[in-house]
Amino acid sequence: MQAVGKVLGAMAVIGLLTGSALAQQGPAKYGEEDKPKTPAQISAEREAERAYRRSLGNIPEQQKTDPWGTVRSDSAPKAATKTPPAKPKAKSAEGAAKQ
Repeated sequence: MQAVGKVLGAMAVIGLLTGSALAQQGPAKYGEEDKPKTPAQISAEREAERAYRRSLGNIPEQQKTDPWGTVRSDSAPKAATKTPPAKPKAKSAEGAAKQ
């Protein structure tokens, strides 16, 4: 009974592995040349390209947007840059001993 289970389990694993390997073989044949297009197909492609170009002209110009514009006002005063007060020079050990 255990031997039958092992054989069936091995067959299931092999079946799963071969199924994924067979799925990788597709109908695409690399190196084949494309079929020549008919004049109707060529004219349809040209018309589609013209329609695409015309549709691009219908798009309005985009304006520059400021996502923080409602929060930040233009008339806000700019922060004044303050220079920190100059620190007094440290006295050297010799200068302190002389006093």
